[in-house]
Amino acid sequence: MSTIPACPQCTLENTYPDGDNYVCADCGHEWPMKQTTDSDDDAGAVVRDANGNVLADGDTVVLIKDLKVKGSSITLKMGTKVKSIRLVGGDHEVDCKMDTGNFMLKACFLKKV
Repeated sequence: MSTIPACPQCTLENTYPDGDNYVCADCGHEWPMKQTTDSDDDAGAVVRDANGNVLADGDTVVLIKDLKVKGSSITLKMGTKVKSIRLVGGDHEVDCKMDTGNFMLKACFLKKV
């Protein structure tokens, strides 16, 4: 009896492991060996600023370097204070509102006040 699961798409048992995924030889479907849920990833995620301080919703932060905004001529200046941040998932962890607009920033460019 094989421990490799059947394909979730076509339900045939002609599957094999390939790196971190299982692959179905019949339909070509690939799926990860380890099943994760989005709630597990977000629940344990701790967002830290450039100094290692833990950030939370509603915190006030300061930019530690000038940041050019992609697709525009706007530059967010070092030392700009950002109030009432909101933490979100993804590679840009912080969602904030400034005078120049709404931005998503990486926490490594921020310092907690």
